[in-house]
Amino acid sequence: MSHSERFSKIVDASRARIKEVNVQDVKQMQDEGASFALVDTREQSEWAQARIPGAIYLGKGVIERDVEASIPDLNAEIILYCGGGFRSALAADALQQMGYTNVASMDGGIRDWSQSGYPLER
Repeated sequence: MSHSERFSKIVDASRARIKEVNVQDVKQMQDEGASFALVDTREQSEWAQARIPGAIYLGKGVIERDVEASIPDLNAEIILYCGGGFRSALAADALQQMGYTNVASMDGGIRDWSQSGYPLER
């Protein structure tokens, strides 16, 4: 998907301020039984079609409003994902501004997860 120059610019600025992980990192963490919150930041309709096992839903449009109810610990390890890693980067930046200290965005998103042959829930 091609994104506008202005959108790409704010995503790049967010990426400079956040940590990113790849799908292999996240899958390894799951396989090792690591404790972390995996958060799907896509639209509700995307979530309904397929999601990564173990994920919770906090869409990009409401994550800042609702995250504290789902993840009250500001030091909790949180990994955010979306379709390709753009919206989750923006959301990770916002959570850091809210005081969350251990947030990462999964670069490549559910697209790379699926292309890697990793499981999805439907």
